[in-house]
Amino acid sequence: MSSLDSPYATPPAPPVSPAAPAPPVLPADPKAADRLLFERLTGSQARIRSELGKVIVGQQAVVDQILIALLAGGHCLITGAPGLAKTLLVKSIAQILDLRFQRIQFTPDLMPADITGTEILQETGGARRLAFVPGPIFANLILADEINRTPPKTQAALLEAMQEHQVTAAGVRHQLEEPFFVLATQNPIEMEGTYPLPEAQLDRFMFNVVMDYLPEDDEVRVVTRTTAGAGDPIQPLFTGPDVLEFHRFVRQVPVAEELARYAVRLAAASRPRQAATPDFITHWVTWGAGTRAGQFLVLGAKARALLHGRSHVSLEDIQTLALPVLRHRILLNYRAEADQVRVEDVIQKLLESVKAPASA
Repeated sequence: MSSLDSPYATPPAPPVSPAAPAPPVLPADPKAADRLLFERLTGSQARIRSELGKVIVGQQAVVDQILIALLAGGHCLITGAPGLAKTLLVKSIAQILDLRFQRIQFTPDLMPADITGTEILQETGGARRLAFVPGPIFANLILADEINRTPPKTQAALLEAMQEHQVTAAGVRHQLEEPFFVLATQNPIEMEGTYPLPEAQLDRFMFNVVMDYLPEDDEVRVVTRTTAGAGDPIQPLFTGPDVLEFHRFVRQVPVAEELARYAVRLAAASRPRQAATPDFITHWVTWGAGTRAGQFLVLGAKARALLHGRSHVSLEDIQTLALPVLRHRILLNYRAEADQVRVEDVIQKLLESVKAPASA
């Protein structure tokens, strides 16, 4: 989906190549350097929203969840109907972070080599040799568009890249450039000719972000802006090395043991036929969340705390991220479908049934 055929896109301005801002010189004192990083992160949310506001209308919760995942170094699955500016949003975030962006349109005939790259025969100086030609996976931010339209063999080509940040071609490992993120979109309304993602691959996505239609007032703004003149170009605010520093800093945010235990209990409570499992989980759920769910709840909560100007994790951080972390890790059974129960309903009942730490 290009920016012109999306109703949420402001018509693009003439091509401009703004220079990325020079990263600030970090003080020699590690504590002073961390304070500077903290100030940059806490003030970044409003600046990023301001830049995205040039082309994106609304969807603040979606923007926040994607930013949290990128700051934590995770991958995102974005689910939404066509025409909701999913592609434009991802491309705009890549421009703000000054990351190399590649879009891969997944189709039923796409082969793994079309993603990772392949070896070709080259003739140089009278000699012939095989040379590796990198595929589109060799970028910082990958948009895997409509990932559920390609067969599992090609979907699996992303697994090694997402987990190990490398690809293997002809027995040779090729390291990917850091930072590396995969943001995959899927269309939830057309199931014909699609291939549901396997559980092993779903579990590697930190969040499943759901984009819905805008309220009427926001949609009026979209129609008005996209039928007017070109908007201002997006300016980069950070660089790739900045993002890597943010990854390091996010992991240093402290979390109380009782909050980490709460995240683990929240994930464990989603597993049917366990000792502490609520009855409604056993009745409605076939498969629950694994250990990665607790890890991503805590890691995402650390990134959210920094974006909200706090140097510690709160209970609200974990509970707010329960939906995007758990919705693709809980598999409902036929009884839930018969009772017209959605996975969001199950997660909400989990939040109500799992006791929160008293100190929180």
